[in-house]
Amino acid sequence: MKNFKATMTALITPFKEGAVDFASLESLVRHQVKNGVEGFVINGTTAESPTLTDAERKDIFTAVRSLVGANFPLVMGTGSNSTARTEELSEKSEEWGADAILVVVPYYNKPPQRGLVKHFTEVAKSVSIPVLLYNVPGRTITSLALESIVELSRVQNIVGIKEASGNIEFDREIIQNTSPEFVMLSGDDGTYVDFLKAGGHGVISVASHVIPKEMVSWKKLVQGGKYEEAKTQLQKYTPLINHLFVEANPIPVKMALYYMGIIKSPELRLPLVTMDEDLAQKMKRDMSALGVI
Repeated sequence: MKNFKATMTALITPFKEGAVDFASLESLVRHQVKNGVEGFVINGTTAESPTLTDAERKDIFTAVRSLVGANFPLVMGTGSNSTARTEELSEKSEEWGADAILVVVPYYNKPPQRGLVKHFTEVAKSVSIPVLLYNVPGRTITSLALESIVELSRVQNIVGIKEASGNIEFDREIIQNTSPEFVMLSGDDGTYVDFLKAGGHGVISVASHVIPKEMVSWKKLVQGGKYEEAKTQLQKYTPLINHLFVEANPIPVKMALYYMGIIKSPELRLPLVTMDEDLAQKMKRDMSALGVI
């Protein structure tokens, strides 16, 4: 199994005139690897997964794999609110060569905890590669309870969780009640340093598109006992991180990458639209002040 206790980016999908912009994708991937990012999630929320076709998912995965090589961890987001559909995409992702799958809590249909446990257990049975749970109640409404996470952590190939509630006390409880091998990944950039101090292992990040070196360095600082230094650095970039979430992700991060010259267009697929102009200009000013552009 590859190392998922890492600094990973939940990759956007660049578009140009309605199609996937593979030239911009290559530019982004090379910039990320150059700046120390240790893994990617493809077809996650940040990739606008609901609007991608299976053919596009496969082509994107193949393109990224060709750029990073066989040893670089690539995780495919495969979750939906249908267990059968999640299994289908998980099986395809394994065939394509994904190193793991990231499975979000089913959204909209609001299953009870016993339904969530059954859902993730059945998905895990459908593949032989590692499974990462994804708890993001801000998007799914339904949230995995501690007891459900602990139970699922004992399923053979469920190896960890992306925990995006931003509740550090909840994260601490998960860590205390699961094996040290159970991978704890932050899905909340603003609380990442505190997450690491609580015993977290890494991140699946949006902000790492824009400040990859910094996101990598904070983990090293906390592991080296330099929590206060990491916290001070995070506070410096907190206004920028906040800008990345003033509208639905990935609207702002695409605009930020466009300002950085890494992608050719901030285009999104409906129902998402490009960033509000006033908000975009405020973000641009902060990016300039921080030397990001």
